[in-house]
Amino acid sequence: MAKQNRLAPPVVQKDRDNLEILKTFTDYQPANAAYSKAQAEAKRNALDAARTAELQKEAELAAVRDHTDAMEREYHAFMLGVSEQVAAQYGKDSDEYQALGYKKKSEYKRPARKPKAPTP
Repeated sequence: MAKQNRLAPPVVQKDRDNLEILKTFTDYQPANAAYSKAQAEAKRNALDAARTAELQKEAELAAVRDHTDAMEREYHAFMLGVSEQVAAQYGKDSDEYQALGYKKKSEYKRPARKPKAPTP
């Protein structure tokens, strides 16, 4: 089945309102029994159940995303600690420190002194 856009909430609400109006028709007898009041209520109940399930899954997904975010941050903080330990053990001018993606201390440009301007 091709992906379709969801119906606009006002359209769905209008359908719900129309069912309530349909319930007031005492002499409603459709030619096609598939469109009876009982079938309409069953469809609405199925929609309500689907919406409830959707909301529950969205809440579960949000909780899983929050947990994943916390684990990413915890892992990142751990790896920053690892890089500090590599710097402490091997030094900031080592190949091991550079292998972690950092610049060696010796590769930084040393500041050059500016010559004094002659005073007139």
